[in-house]
Amino acid sequence: MDRRELARKIEQVCEIMRRDGLTILGYMEQLSWLIFLKVFEDLEKEFRLEAEFEGRKYEPIIDPKYSWSSWAKKDMRADELRDFIEKELLPYLRSLHGTKERDLIARVFSEVRQRMRDPFNLKEVIMMLDDIDFTNPEDSHSLSQVYEELLMMMGREGGAAGEYYTPRPIVRLMVKIVNPRIGETVFDPFAGSCGFLVESFRHMKEQRSLTTEEYAFLLEKTFYGQELKGLPYLIGVMNCILHGLLLPNIERRDTFEENIVITPKTRFDVILTNPPFGGKVAKHLQDNLPVKTSSTELAALEYCMRKLNKGGRCGIVLPEGVLFRGGAYKRVKMELLRNFNVHTIISLPTGTFAHIAPKGGTGPKANLVFFDRTEPTKEIWYYELQGNYTKANPVRDEDLEDCFEKWKNREISENSWAVPVEEIIERDYDLTARNPNKEKEIVYPEPEELVESVLEKERQILEILRELRELLGR
Repeated sequence: MDRRELARKIEQVCEIMRRDGLTILGYMEQLSWLIFLKVFEDLEKEFRLEAEFEGRKYEPIIDPKYSWSSWAKKDMRADELRDFIEKELLPYLRSLHGTKERDLIARVFSEVRQRMRDPFNLKEVIMMLDDIDFTNPEDSHSLSQVYEELLMMMGREGGAAGEYYTPRPIVRLMVKIVNPRIGETVFDPFAGSCGFLVESFRHMKEQRSLTTEEYAFLLEKTFYGQELKGLPYLIGVMNCILHGLLLPNIERRDTFEENIVITPKTRFDVILTNPPFGGKVAKHLQDNLPVKTSSTELAALEYCMRKLNKGGRCGIVLPEGVLFRGGAYKRVKMELLRNFNVHTIISLPTGTFAHIAPKGGTGPKANLVFFDRTEPTKEIWYYELQGNYTKANPVRDEDLEDCFEKWKNREISENSWAVPVEEIIERDYDLTARNPNKEKEIVYPEPEELVESVLEKERQILEILRELRELLGR
């Protein structure tokens, strides 16, 4: 089945679920867990064959009574099928425990619900998915592409889409710059749909031919992630499996619960992440941070700094405010420049993250910040991406080619320049990208930028007032 044919089939499935009253977030959840169960049955067959080849007795992860083919192919009435799923199958999956694989399934299904109301629609969806052959590499590859397209559509239409989807061209650029290598560990503490892990997996597989031991290490001991919410966790695990990253090491937890003031339990060679913007760290968790803050983006930067191995490399998406704010932000940036090598900052235009903006909005002004744990910062290379991006006109891979080519040699041009750390310190640790080639031009900002700037200043004022109130309260 080619990609177009499969895309049509999946679109028909989604249309049935929309007809049943599900929104895009609802049918992405429903579609994801149904595909998960069908794919996992095929994985079980592979595990069983491997055990037989090695002369080991195989213990099924999912009881055969609950595997896909035992109920999806059964000639049950539609209402009986719905009742079986709601009253037997899902409770069973949530109760699994005892092995890494069973624990993963239990976490995946901990908050999953059967959301379709009409049993006949549910049965029709299951029958259509049953026609897809996941053991066929062509079908499996096509489905992974279609699933990525669905994630992008969810990014455009879903309300809280920033939790699930980072534009893949941005992800691919960050992976190329950080360049994770075979034998290194890769971590995303705010995994969402696991785009960074999936793209890192693809990048590393293409580096060279791997031995059996290296490939096993790549699959089992390379990729790690954390995600707090149920739906992004389900979608992320599903996305990994569809791209061949089987049984990923993704934990269901609040990243900020870990106390990084003391030595972190584990550190990683590579960290790639897009943390939540504009959220609040719970008050009782702020003691886990070296510099207390309620800002999720600043807390995320602190967390990544502490979780990076010596010699490790990090690429993180940060909103503009982190780069120029003072107070707690300045203290974190002082440590960042003194103890880490901040070598690159790429300034993205407003609209690059329009998919996470309220209807009609342009999204936050953001930057890609890259640093490694090697030596103090000496010079930062900046690049200013140009473009008018919207939900309907998203950033493309070819838009980022010039940036990557210039980055390789830290080339100086109209839209790229270098700033010595002494100048950053003179600017009171303001890391904002200020293109020297545009200083003499009179640049009139777009109306959307003006509105975003006003909102950003309002957020800063509220943050300062909140900190003052806390100080007065003490």
